[in-house]
Amino acid sequence: MASINTNNSALVALQNLNATNSRLDITQNRVSTGLKVQGAKDNAAVWAVAQNQRSNTSAYEAVTTSLNRATSIADVSLAAGGSISDLLIQLKQKATAASDPGGSTASRTAYNNEFQALLRSVQSFADNARFDGKNILNGFDDDGTTATTAPLNFLASGEDATEVISLNRQNFSLDGLGLDLAARAAAAAIPASAGPPPVAAVPAVTARPAGPPLLDSIENATEALGLIDAAIATVSSGLAELGAQAKQIENHTTFVSKLVDALEVGIGNLVDADLAKESAKLQALQVQQQLGVQALSIANQAPQVLLSLFQN
Repeated sequence: MASINTNNSALVALQNLNATNSRLDITQNRVSTGLKVQGAKDNAAVWAVAQNQRSNTSAYEAVTTSLNRATSIADVSLAAGGSISDLLIQLKQKATAASDPGGSTASRTAYNNEFQALLRSVQSFADNARFDGKNILNGFDDDGTTATTAPLNFLASGEDATEVISLNRQNFSLDGLGLDLAARAAAAAIPASAGPPPVAAVPAVTARPAGPPLLDSIENATEALGLIDAAIATVSSGLAELGAQAKQIENHTTFVSKLVDALEVGIGNLVDADLAKESAKLQALQVQQQLGVQALSIANQAPQVLLSLFQN
């Protein structure tokens, strides 16, 4: 029975059209954003997992920044350490030449002048091996006033801030290499032995003045040669340790990069839309929308048939 108050066909057509519009809105949003899960309303469980992984990815970005700083500090330190090692080789050459018994006083003076200039360069290189305020070659902390051997630590994990990678400090200053003024301070005078006063006072034995190694005599040049050999061994050992730690940091940086890529792919698998599929669905829904509008229009015209019953 036809009714002008309730048009069942129009209501059904309207419901189908609304459902089509709703699915069309969802598909259009997926196509425009590239995401099938944009918020908790779309899929609460998947969205929560994706958010947790996004937080881990963000944390690993901070880890990457920290490791990049560590790499830069290590590179600067290795460059300065290599230069110091080269200077020590030159110092050994000067000390060896000055220890030649056939050398003259004038030649030893010339060698000594070059030797002292090279020593100053060693200290300068150690003091200037700095990146972003950090120096691990001069034996001091960041303010440059307090001696320290504490390693420099860097973040290694985005999930646990207690996991770190370290760069050990290497003291390549003159003090750390046994070539500093303080390391060669004059010893206290040796007093006379206890007991009855001797007939003749024994003069105090005075050590040589404090200072860096000298090449002003064969004996001093020979002594300097021994100190330089020890310094070369110290620098070589320190550079080997620093190089191994730098390689560890490089490997960990590569690992973190791959891990972040894997996390991003995993997040994409959870929330990214299949755009090819959504594009095909979009076209189908647009056709359904047009058909729905036409069906609703036809259903709304049905009551018009009743008017023919009242016409003469």
